Amino acid sequence: MDVARRTPHLRRTSRRKQEYHTVMATDLVSTEPATGKEIWRGKSGNVDATIERARKAMRDWAREPLARRIEFMRRFANEVRKHAEPFAELIARETGKPLWEARTEVEVVIGKVEISVTAYAERTGQKKLNSALQGTAALRHKPHGVMAVLGPYNFPAHLPNGHIIPALIAGNVVIFKPSEKTPAVGEFLTRCFHEAKLPEGVIQCIHGGVEVGQALVEHWMVDGVLFTGSARAGIAINRKLASDPGKIVALEMGGNNPIVMLDTPKIEDAAATIVQSAFTTAGQRCTAARRLIVVDSVFDQIVPAVKALTEKLIVDEPFADPQPFMGCVIDNSTADLLSESFVALMSRGGSPIMHMKRRDENLPFLSPAILDATDIHERPDIELFGPLLQVIRVADFDAAIYEANATRYGLSASLIGGKPQDFEMFWNEIRAGIVNWNRPTNGASSSAPFGGVGLSGNHRPAAFYAADYCAYPVASNEMEQPRASIGVGIKGS
Repeated sequence: MDVARRTPHLRRTSRRKQEYHTVMATDLVSTEPATGKEIWRGKSGNVDATIERARKAMRDWAREPLARRIEFMRRFANEVRKHAEPFAELIARETGKPLWEARTEVEVVIGKVEISVTAYAERTGQKKLNSALQGTAALRHKPHGVMAVLGPYNFPAHLPNGHIIPALIAGNVVIFKPSEKTPAVGEFLTRCFHEAKLPEGVIQCIHGGVEVGQALVEHWMVDGVLFTGSARAGIAINRKLASDPGKIVALEMGGNNPIVMLDTPKIEDAAATIVQSAFTTAGQRCTAARRLIVVDSVFDQIVPAVKALTEKLIVDEPFADPQPFMGCVIDNSTADLLSESFVALMSRGGSPIMHMKRRDENLPFLSPAILDATDIHERPDIELFGPLLQVIRVADFDAAIYEANATRYGLSASLIGGKPQDFEMFWNEIRAGIVNWNRPTNGASSSAPFGGVGLSGNHRPAAFYAADYCAYPVASNEMEQPRASIGVGIKGS
């Protein structure tokens, strides 16, 4: 079947086709980080064959009425609801996060469908416009075609699903590559779509490591790349596709997020907000607070309160009783890197408030750590993706805003305390896509846009605004019969 001929707006050149080469299959193994037990085993997928199946399914899926595509998504939500508890248990086992948090993730997966239906209607609806000669002018939207969704490990169901649902509603077909650290969850999520009777070519799961992801990104028959992950990987994708402006690219790449603390009588509430921002999901959230910036007048109140509350946090395996606040990080190499980073910060002038401890060298359980980084010269502007909070003491609010903006990232920021005029100034001055007041840096609403600037994203926010990058606008001028004349510049007969 010559799919390119049938869909000329998605045609690629034969020269580019020759540049692609097949990725060889390799064995993949996923283990439970909390126990070290094997949970899943499989092989990396065949990129060429997967894309060919997607191209064959693309035209029929795009021609399905919108109402029919939405009906499929609602069936999917019902399938997830039917399997909610085993799904949550699988997420908890493969990520190491507490079962209560995994259950919350499953609920968000279900809720994404109706939010995306509303978003598509609001962001990409049809419109009739004014037109001359009693014709019709219209605005409609078309799908891009084959979309590659590259998922992360911290929310292995929720975050890729936040791309997949809007893309499918818009009429795209999706190739989903889960993180190689959470393939079992990715496979389970895809199976729920298939149990909802979506054609298999419309949504496919392909496993593999970096080489499979690179092959998807570069492939001449992939029309869009929707990525959530590290800044390093996102920048590599952006560079690779810089010469291919026809491919839609949406990047969500994390942050070095600040939480600024001003005077407030609610010290205990402020401490709880800070702890939630820094240590929920073992600090493995792109919106987690990495830097606590405290004005001098409240430093001696808030830091001991944050330390006292952090010391009470339960860190344990996902199904422990009592339920833990947080579990382990994703794997031992991540735990090693975070432990080394904590030591490195101390060697550069950081003063430990709470040491990072590891109870078992064979498992990636880390205690939450707090470090006074005020005296570190040229603090490294990196995203340390784990339970490590750096505290920075400043003289006043102006210095706090300056310090908060001292980053190449720009995802999330929060102000704790202060007055309404302080928050107005904070909102105006902070360079971030999410700016909160007396609320955590994390826990963003799916009913709002989610994205950042700088190294945090490429101005294509997800969540409610995902509809924007899943379809492109097409303007039309239309009449049932041709009606035109040329009034000037015509030679006389």
